[in-house]
Order: sequence, then C-alpha cells, then structure tokens
Amino acid sequence: MSEPRPSLWSTLVEAVRGTEQDLTQVPVSRAVLLLSVPTVLEMSMESLFAIVDMYFVSRLGDDAVATVGLTESLLALMYAMAMGLSAAATAVIARRTGAQDHDGAASAAVQVIAIAVVMSLVFGALGVVLAPSLLRVMGAEPGVLAMGVGYTRTMLGGSATIFLLFVINASFRGAGDAAVAMRSLWLANLVNMALAPCFIFGLGPIPAMGVTGAGVATTISRALGVLYQVVMLRRAGARLAISRKHLAIDLATIRELMNIAWGAALQMLIETASWLGLVRILSTFGSKALAGYTIAMRVAMFALLPPFGFANAAAALVGQNLGAKQPDRAEQSVKTVARYNVVFLGAVGLVFVLVPQWFVGRFAEDAASLAVGTQALRIVALGFAFFAYGMVAIQAFNGAGDSTTPMLLNLASFWFFKIPCAYVLARVVGMGPAGVFWAIAAAYTVQSIAASLLFRRGKWKTKVIA
Repeated sequence: MSEPRPSLWSTLVEAVRGTEQDLTQVPVSRAVLLLSVPTVLEMSMESLFAIVDMYFVSRLGDDAVATVGLTESLLALMYAMAMGLSAAATAVIARRTGAQDHDGAASAAVQVIAIAVVMSLVFGALGVVLAPSLLRVMGAEPGVLAMGVGYTRTMLGGSATIFLLFVINASFRGAGDAAVAMRSLWLANLVNMALAPCFIFGLGPIPAMGVTGAGVATTISRALGVLYQVVMLRRAGARLAISRKHLAIDLATIRELMNIAWGAALQMLIETASWLGLVRILSTFGSKALAGYTIAMRVAMFALLPPFGFANAAAALVGQNLGAKQPDRAEQSVKTVARYNVVFLGAVGLVFVLVPQWFVGRFAEDAASLAVGTQALRIVALGFAFFAYGMVAIQAFNGAGDSTTPMLLNLASFWFFKIPCAYVLARVVGMGPAGVFWAIAAAYTVQSIAASLLFRRGKWKTKVIA
C-alpha cells in the first residue's frame, strides 16, 4: 500500500522547518514547495532591508532619499558580482548534490566563499576611497553630496557582508537547505529593524547619525546574518556541512565556478548598469523626480523579491535534477514554479496598477515626489505578469550552468532596447520621467518573451558541469 500523500499544510510546515527530503525523488509539486517557500520568505526578508531603511530615511527629506537611491544604484554593481557568484554556487553545488557528491558540494562552497572574500575586500576598499567621486558622477546635487558621503562609504565599505550573505545563502539553496538561508535573513532583518531608528535618530549613548546611521545599522545586521550562516555550515551531518577536510583550495572547482560566474556577473552587471543609465536620465529632472522613482522602485522590489525566490528555487531544482540525470523533471519543475510566479506577481501587479498612491504615500513626504512615484509604480507594474515568467526562465538557464544565454538576453533587452527607449521617450518625445517608466515595463516584457522561447528549445539540458 502506498503512503498517504502529505497535506499542503504539512508540506508548508516542513518547508519552513527545513527538510531532509531528496528533492529529486519526491513529487515535483512537493519539491517545488519544499524549496520555494523558504526561498520566497528569504527574499521577502531581503526586501525588508530596503523598506525599513526607506521608511526611516524618508523622515530626513528628499536629499536623504536621493542619497539612498544613488547609493543603491552604485551598490547594484556589487550586487551584480555577488549574484554572479551566487548563480555559480547554486549551479555547481546543486549539480553535485543531485549526484549525491556531498563532499564535492562542501568543497565548492569553500571555494566560492574564498572568492567572495577576496572580491569584497577589493570592492570595499575602492568604495570607501571613491565614494564622493562616484556620487558626483551619478549626478548628485550639492545637498545630497553634503549629506550622503558617509552613508555611501559605509554601504560600499561593508560590501563583504553583502557578498557573503548572498553566496552562502546560494550555497544552502543549491544543497536544498533553503530554510537555513531563510533564517539568516530573518535574523538580519530583525536586528536591522531594531538598530535602524537608533542609529538614524539616536538613542541613549548612540548619537544621531542621520542617513549614515541607516548604513551602519544595515551593515551590522548583515554581519550578524553572516555569522549565523558560518555557524550553520559547521553542523556535522547537515545537508551542507563544511569540515576541515574541505578547506583546501581546489583550483579546478574555482575555475568551474568562475566559468559560470563571469557570465552570470556580466548578466547582472549589464542589467544593473542599465539602471545607472536610467538614474542618470532621471537625475536631469531634479531630486523630486529621483526621490519619487527611488520610492517606487523600493516598493516594486519589495514585491519582486519574493518572485525572485521562486526563480532561485527553480535554479536549484534544475541543477539538482540535471545532476541526478533527470532533465525532463528539471523542465517540469521550472514550468510548475513559473505558474506559481505568474499568479502571484500578476495579482500584485494588478493591485499596484489600481492603487499605487497608497503604497508610495507611505514613504513620500512631498507632493511632487508622491506624484512621480505613483506614476512610476503604476506603469512598471503593468509588466509584472510577463516578468514573472521571464525571471524563472532566466534562472533556469543559470541553474543549468548556462549563464551566457541570460547575459546576451540582458544585453539586448536593457542596453540595445531599454536605455535608448528611455532616453527617446523622456528627452526627445518629451514624456519626462514617465518615458523612463514605460521603457522599463517594455524592456522586461521583451526579455521575458525572448527567454521563454529560448528555454523551450531545451539546449540548457545538455550543459555539462564538472
């Protein structure tokens, strides 16, 4: 007699607690929930960093909000590198986990952590020294420069916490232990919610540091999340456990990781650098327009990060099933995740289209910023349903170790289409900031359609990873 099928509730509880199931053997729908639920919750926590900081910083005025927006645009370059490494970590560790090579997975985690440490030290040092110049290049007005250099230095200088939080969580997800990744961000966010107002406005012996305090609180909180991750990596017998025998440098694995990471990093750099181009265009319309855009994008990202969780789960499932020599199951997993994503993000997009001012108004103190932010959120949300499918397809390529296809898609969609379209609509046609927002929605729709067509061709199934 077959065992009774677990209920939806028991599956959700198991997903949050952490599962010992082999995700290549249980039913696909159950495997998707076991991995995607904690990954979605993890991404929700990542989005809270932005929302919490924006909530408090918005009380300091438009220059403070613009500072955060410009710094986030600069940090996006670091996020791109961290996410490139994360994609490589997920692809290699998931493939080895699916093949039941747990020592190989642990060794790969050590190598990617070592790469992350070296890269973050270089980027952090450059960020501290060049912070004022970088803000000027981004078009920061005098008020933003006077207020924001300390915040920018703190965030760029603390890049090690960003790199490590990303790559270690990607390693856990690749191994199928997404619950640990989720808890690390829960911890970091709880600490950030407590520390942010203390460092921004001052409390007892803690002086009021203004917008710089937001950077200090976020960096401390992320560091505590990394500490938790390291403790979890040392657990004997865990799904991903690092012991002394795994600590040797493995050049072959490093080469494999970098072969995937460079394409994934370029993929993210192309996308994030295109956002810098948009910010540069918007900065010509003044701090009010930039502040409204920044708020709208923070709200949008709060909604988009959980769907990114679904997409990251798809990447891990693709890697594990390819490692287990089950390519058709990998494809089925992606299609299942994509259906969930379209329903979720389509519903959120509809709400944003109908009542964007309610969300933007929580953060915008000025009527002009509120008007721009409302317009931005409504227009960008029109493309959410398309984006929901596209992000899953993109991550499926990454999970298979094919980071080149998404890189080329991003280059075509964001540099050959989005930037020129934004400039023409905003400056030539005369639509102003709205032209930039329409270009964003159109670019992600084009990317999603192209990604879905390429995914259906199935060449990703034959990608070989050592």
